[in-house]
Amino acid sequence: MDFSGASAIARSRVTDSAQRSSASRRSSSAMAHLPRSPRSIPRGDGQNYRCSARARMAIVGLTGGDAMSTATSAVPRLVTPQFVVLGAAGLAYFLAEGMLVPAVPRYVAGELTSGNIAVGLVVAAFSLSALVLRPWAGRLVDRRGRSIAMVGGGIIFAGSVAAYGVTDSIGALAALRLLTGVGDAFFFVGAITAMSDLAPPERRGEAISLFSLSLYAGLAVGPPIGEVLVNTAGFTTVWMVAAGSAGIGVLLALCVGETRAPSVETSAEAVGLIPRAAVVPALLLLALVWGMAGFLAFVPLYALDLGLPSAGFLLGGFAGIVVLIRSVGARIPDRLGAGRSVRISLLCATIGLLVMGGWRTVPGLVGGTVLLGVGVALGTPAIMMLALQRAPAAEHGAMMGTVSMSIDLAAGLGPASFGLVAAASGRGTGFLAAALLAGAGLALATLRAPRRP
Repeated sequence: MDFSGASAIARSRVTDSAQRSSASRRSSSAMAHLPRSPRSIPRGDGQNYRCSARARMAIVGLTGGDAMSTATSAVPRLVTPQFVVLGAAGLAYFLAEGMLVPAVPRYVAGELTSGNIAVGLVVAAFSLSALVLRPWAGRLVDRRGRSIAMVGGGIIFAGSVAAYGVTDSIGALAALRLLTGVGDAFFFVGAITAMSDLAPPERRGEAISLFSLSLYAGLAVGPPIGEVLVNTAGFTTVWMVAAGSAGIGVLLALCVGETRAPSVETSAEAVGLIPRAAVVPALLLLALVWGMAGFLAFVPLYALDLGLPSAGFLLGGFAGIVVLIRSVGARIPDRLGAGRSVRISLLCATIGLLVMGGWRTVPGLVGGTVLLGVGVALGTPAIMMLALQRAPAAEHGAMMGTVSMSIDLAAGLGPASFGLVAAASGRGTGFLAAALLAGAGLALATLRAPRRP
């Protein structure tokens, strides 16, 4: 028998035992120095396990760290049934709004036999009341809840649109358009604030991006539907179908229910109508959307100036870039952070407008369109993220109401100012003027960026 081999095995077992004993003593010593205060580990059902430091070390030792890494790296869920129903409510509402885009001007010019000034006044009445009432809608949303604003606003919108067919004068139609704008102010602010309630803070940029797709889809599909209905069934049918679509949005909003957390309490103190924290985000959004509004209004004419037969592929490409980034790249603002995303978006918009106005060729127009599309796609979600980060949950409605005013202002003033500049110095110069405003927004975003220590 080979005793030397048995002796070697025995020595090996003694050595292994000694090593395990030493490791156990080191582990015990390390655990003894750990704090005994319990911490929470997330559970799959949204609750927390209370776990001491020793237990956490035991879990890590038994699983090689996998359990802890899984617990801490779990991504909060965003697309819940409630979030999907809210998006569907937005789609039904914005589809109704889209149907009115071609129908209202044609009704004024055709059925009411009025001219361009009347068309402009009736169309603008909607934006005017929506602009003025958004801050009031925000305060209602904070104090009374999101659901009442969406349901009430949707009912006002649907009722006023259904009454368009009984009007026989410009004054009566303009009054109803003002009422439609009131409904829009409350529904929109309620919906976007509800969306922010449903989104985990670290996924708000993604939530805003995805929710905005319902707006884009409604305003893309609604106008062709409105045109077909006008041509085949008449204006009364358009008003009824649009009112019905808005009514579906109201029913879906009822299904969503109230999203404001019960723990969110409004301040008993009097608060200004426009929160101070909302001013900078509102100015940033104004600088971004101003140039986009001018682009959408004048690029069809500018394309003809440069020898293109139409601007259809430019407008389609612009919309495609926005939809692509806000769907496939919806999480980009969350990963980059709100501040950095805002600066990148305004930089892209500024360079895009400068290229369009300075390099007055087809390649310049195409390249500028791409850059502007990237800027707009990133900018709106990031700016709204920034606004929500600057205010407590009790003021999210007021923040959204104030910031969204910029969209109405830019939609009206952007094309008007572009037209004035274009009339004096040409359409290319109009793009350069819009670039100056976007650049001012970039400067503001850079100056207000937090400084690193």
